[in-house]
Amino acid sequence: MKLASLFTAVTLTVIGLAGPTLAQTPEGPLVNGEWLEKNLSDPKVRVVEVSVEPGLFERGHIPNAQNVVWHTDLVDTVRRDIATKEKFQDLVRKLGIDKDTTVVLYGDNNNWFAAWGAWIFKSYGFDNIKLLDGGRKKWEADKRPFDSRVASVAPSQVSIGEPNSKLRARLSDVNDAVSKKTNATIVDIRSPDEYSGKVFAPPGSQELAVRAGHVPGAINVPWVRAVNEDGTIKSADELKKLYAAAGIDDSKPIIVYCRIGERSSHTWFVLSQILGYDVRNYDGSWTEYGNTVGLPVVNVAGTVWGGK
Repeated sequence: MKLASLFTAVTLTVIGLAGPTLAQTPEGPLVNGEWLEKNLSDPKVRVVEVSVEPGLFERGHIPNAQNVVWHTDLVDTVRRDIATKEKFQDLVRKLGIDKDTTVVLYGDNNNWFAAWGAWIFKSYGFDNIKLLDGGRKKWEADKRPFDSRVASVAPSQVSIGEPNSKLRARLSDVNDAVSKKTNATIVDIRSPDEYSGKVFAPPGSQELAVRAGHVPGAINVPWVRAVNEDGTIKSADELKKLYAAAGIDDSKPIIVYCRIGERSSHTWFVLSQILGYDVRNYDGSWTEYGNTVGLPVVNVAGTVWGGK
């Protein structure tokens, strides 16, 4: 009976009657569109879109994807903090995610907020988190399918603990690095004009600081230098050379920041998940640091409180 059962199972698989054979999850923190399209029906894969443009998901999304709104689902809107343990646990249960689920995140703006989502998932102990390399931009450019239907999934009963504080930097951690109490390298991933103080924030930004410039000692490596024209992330070798040229490697812990933490999440992902460096995301970023009374800033452009 055992041999007969084995023969039957093998035969059914060969002739295609035992269902599709799903590809093994790729090693590393990225998946490409080809792999994801072939595995959209895998019950152990959950696809989650985290975009910033309102209505984008509703107009069309990757089939079976579920929508997460970063500024309500992933944060505490009153405390200006990440989502609480209880709130995030409710969210992942609703998404049907367990600890052994492969979660593939993607979004617009070169995966900025998808990377924020990855940072939150990782902070709450979910290990099998991946980004769709190139995000919506690459998926659409490759003419892969979109859907407007809302996916229906069975909720999970997963339980989570408190967030991992080692992945997050606070204002005090940045101050300790500035004052040389610690040897952390601070990386400002904003544009050169933001870093110099020439502009306070990108056009159309609502979250602002009253001062422009950067954290003293911070090294400027704009996030965009880590991506290719099609939105995919550069190879590990290219990334190592890019950051090494700026004096950034795995010899010291790293703190990354931007304006509100979303672009720095992208660099956190690149440095920690792809290169394996010890990195914390300072999600308070410039809107906290630049608005804090009594802290020093560097402003080579000469702008002070909106004037000169």
